[in-house]
Amino acid sequence: MHFKYIHNFKLRWMLMPALIVAPALAFSQAGPPADSLKADSLRARKFNIKPIEDLSKQYDFGDLTHAILHPHKKPDSLHKSSGITIVPNVAANPTIGGQLGIKAVAGRRLGNDPKTLLSVAATSASITTKGIIYFYLNHNVFTPGNKWNFQGNLVAAKTVSPDFGLGIGRGYPNGSTPEKILADGSHKGYVIRSNYYNIREKLYKNIGKNFFAGAGMSFEIRRNVNARDSTGLSTPSGVYNTGHGFPQDHYSSNGFLFNIAYTTRDNPNRTYKGVYFDAGIRVNQRWIGSTKSAVQITSDLRKYISLSDVNPETVLALWNWGSYLVTGDIPYLELPGTARDGSYRSGRGYTSQYFKGTQFNDTEAEFRFPILRNKFLSGVAFGNLQTANDEHGTKLFQVFQPGYGAGFRVLFNKATRTNLALDYAFGQFGRKGFFLNLNESF
Repeated sequence: MHFKYIHNFKLRWMLMPALIVAPALAFSQAGPPADSLKADSLRARKFNIKPIEDLSKQYDFGDLTHAILHPHKKPDSLHKSSGITIVPNVAANPTIGGQLGIKAVAGRRLGNDPKTLLSVAATSASITTKGIIYFYLNHNVFTPGNKWNFQGNLVAAKTVSPDFGLGIGRGYPNGSTPEKILADGSHKGYVIRSNYYNIREKLYKNIGKNFFAGAGMSFEIRRNVNARDSTGLSTPSGVYNTGHGFPQDHYSSNGFLFNIAYTTRDNPNRTYKGVYFDAGIRVNQRWIGSTKSAVQITSDLRKYISLSDVNPETVLALWNWGSYLVTGDIPYLELPGTARDGSYRSGRGYTSQYFKGTQFNDTEAEFRFPILRNKFLSGVAFGNLQTANDEHGTKLFQVFQPGYGAGFRVLFNKATRTNLALDYAFGQFGRKGFFLNLNESF
């Protein structure tokens, strides 16, 4: 059901507390911040976005701000919206405490070719009441005509990572004490503190219509890792590190990346239609500083189906993401798992790496629909299924754990389809909470 365009002055003021209070209630996924996203290029100050829709009928946060600050001044219909969105980065959960910071998201279509895909970027700096410090800069740039695509990120952080053991939630009651700790069916929580650094860059070349082939490198380094396990056998990470020959207090996971990609998405921030597929091989090598050698395969498939010509933002979105170890060993905190996809958004309902294994797969579906006629407020309903292996006989696709929930979207920047996402999600083992992000989870 659609509602009339919001003009009432009092109603605008009633909306303001909700927009201010909602971020403070957010339950973010721990580890890399949940607001991370694949993004790009903060260099340009003026943006020439070529809209594919009538933006004059849409109402975003900038319009709301203008209406509050200048209630008697009509908006300039010829004014071009900026492609940069800056918002407070506020969140809270029992693991990180209260979080305060600032983040910015930018978007620009490079060149004059209307077929060039939107380049996007994000950066954020934050600190929490428990001493966690996090900075990141992500980018996803398409050159004019989509001839080249640059994807990468830079992260420097002092982190706290919640840990609930290895696997998909099945215990090992007949095993030894260390084996029971590694695959704890009760999902007792542990905390791992560390300093984390990541530099990743991939360069893709257009090799055909919507097809790209790319290569790059990734350096993931952790120092001062502290799980409070003096024996190496009293925590899941300690048991894993002892069994796989990793140091307890540091490691490096450095490797080469080789990928192929196909994309027809109309906008990476909030897609109405199209397909995205990326498959890759990661090869960690000791001779470039990796603690262990390993080979992994990853896959990322997304499909977006617009269900209405009148309201194209009414979308059924489907996503499958997976990562699979072929050979070698992966450090415990780099194992694929919940929210370990490229934008740290998968598996809402659980904290980062709540489930994990050397083989992991997540499937998600989300229904997106407008609530207000002017697109300022939208809604979503979603669900996900995660599966992983463990070291005690559980195979991939043998056990699944569900997550589900619903949420709202507030249109922050109509020029780039940037929105504020507020979701409440539920999972197994009593897991639930708020999740706050800029833009869609996928």
